[in-house]
Amino acid sequence: MAHIIVVGNEKGGSGKSTTCMHVATALARLGFRVGALDLDLRQKSFGRYIENRRAYVARAGLSLPTPDYRDLPEVDPASLQPGENPYDARLSAAIAALDPVSDFVIIDCPGSHTRLSQVAHSLADTLITPLNDSFVDFDLLARIDPETNKVKGPSIYAEMVWNARQLRAQAGLKPIDWIVLRNRMGAQQMHNKRKVGAALEQLSRRIGFRVAPGFSERVIFRELFPRGITLLDLKDTGVDQLNLSNIAARQEVRDLMRELALPGVTPDF
Repeated sequence: MAHIIVVGNEKGGSGKSTTCMHVATALARLGFRVGALDLDLRQKSFGRYIENRRAYVARAGLSLPTPDYRDLPEVDPASLQPGENPYDARLSAAIAALDPVSDFVIIDCPGSHTRLSQVAHSLADTLITPLNDSFVDFDLLARIDPETNKVKGPSIYAEMVWNARQLRAQAGLKPIDWIVLRNRMGAQQMHNKRKVGAALEQLSRRIGFRVAPGFSERVIFRELFPRGITLLDLKDTGVDQLNLSNIAARQEVRDLMRELALPGVTPDF
């Protein structure tokens, strides 16, 4: 069975699609068969990223390892069982099609609470939650006392993950390996960074996730999207000399792949 990686956060702008693309491409470059789904049926940023990649390699005459992206299939309403949700059926059909031809399936969830996102979380073997390094985003995971910075209790997204874990346990499936990525950590605001870090460590012990460094705020990530390439592709696209920022960003991708500790994956790129 394919190992399912879900990238989720109910707040937009946290770097979910960038994370999806870099993890998916890293696995493809390591020789794994990678399926890809985008559950944001309106924006489809992850899907468009891969479409940009396909168009770019066709124009440039390149051969770059590329995830197998598929839209959710439509379903005939007449084929649904009584009470069956059509979105559940569409996601189940997509997973069933990708599972036999994939080692990993990466699912990008929308930046809002939807039925598709809820179901996808219950399917996750690995859950990655990119989080901008601020208490504004932290509030999605937990409520915090403004005077003491102590965690008062889990918030809406953490509760959804808890429900997904319960569903998996009831089905006899292995627990979700949940990783929270600290994205966009700037060099400044060290005091705030320490406070957010301390709160995350406290919460991780309480509700069970691992904290990992994600991607810093860099212009390069926005520049790569139109061509559909990642930091791991730069040398293959004719960029021989990388500046220090690009080298540091590529190292962040390597570090992330090691932190994920995916089964059978030894990052070597």
